[in-house]
Amino acid sequence: MKYVLISFLLITLSLTLINCSDGPINTIRIENWASNDVSVNFKGSLTDVPAGLPPGESVDLTDIMEGEYEYETIFEVPSGATSFEASESCAGTLTLNAGTKILIIYLSTFVEGKYSISASITTSDNLSEEGILPNPIGP
Repeated sequence: MKYVLISFLLITLSLTLINCSDGPINTIRIENWASNDVSVNFKGSLTDVPAGLPPGESVDLTDIMEGEYEYETIFEVPSGATSFEASESCAGTLTLNAGTKILIIYLSTFVEGKYSISASITTSDNLSEEGILPNPIGP
């Protein structure tokens, strides 16, 4: 009887510990390939992403709960620029589901006095699951 009670307690304890996990962790990785520094306004905090980071270096935001979050990009315009523009992808809404990984890469050009900045955003979520995009593999 003693072994049955101990076994029952161990099984109960292990099931309790399994259910206490936080679940999949959402992350956002930000790389800055633009010529100047950028800052990302996300969840009420400003995150600086300096220009000139070595290849593969990034700023990572981790432990983000599931949900939809708005973001904005603040950027430096280089001296000598007579005009500037930012693409629509420099501000918007990010949707994070369980275990979502998002990569944001900032790029810029400086042509004839005009500074342009854009953001390339990709996500690990399957967009075809919701019918957003056609499934390229099959029906």
